[in-house]
Amino acid sequence: MVPSWGPTVITVRPVSKSSGIKCCCCKCCTCLNLQFLKSEPGLLKIAELFLGSFCQTLAFNYGLGYSGTMGPSFQSFLTAGACCIMTTSLLLFCYIISEKSFSLIKQSLFETVFNAVACFSYLSSCTYLGYIVCLILKPMYVVTAYFQVYPAMSAAYMVGGLVGVIHGYDAYKSYKFYKGYR
Repeated sequence: MVPSWGPTVITVRPVSKSSGIKCCCCKCCTCLNLQFLKSEPGLLKIAELFLGSFCQTLAFNYGLGYSGTMGPSFQSFLTAGACCIMTTSLLLFCYIISEKSFSLIKQSLFETVFNAVACFSYLSSCTYLGYIVCLILKPMYVVTAYFQVYPAMSAAYMVGGLVGVIHGYDAYKSYKFYKGYR
């Protein structure tokens, strides 16, 4: 017996009328959903974006000159960070511009899968980078005075690991939203 599949039903939750920027006597820019930034998903997206950008900045400012020494671990870290930052930025932009897009994207499987992949990417690339930093850059740090690459890259992979954990928590929360548990 073949199971019969019914149509997929997507419900759009009602849009709140409290969006926009409150001026002295009226509201302007009501197309913006700034209340999203105060919610837990909004704070998670801001943390992912800010901490991921911090990691990328450290990697570019301090590790680029030693990218040949660190090899593919450095490139995988940069690639994982860039892809996750770009997608998180796009999601944050869509969620701020439209409350309906938040409801529709959260109901789909996209954000759950993206956050799970981002979690895995960050954690795996940070583990690899941490291994190489400790193996190659730490001895250079011990013998070279004012060698700033080791502490900066150590901070980058540690904060990157934190971003991976945040993406993992966001994946969990997105999955709960997807299943309707909240």
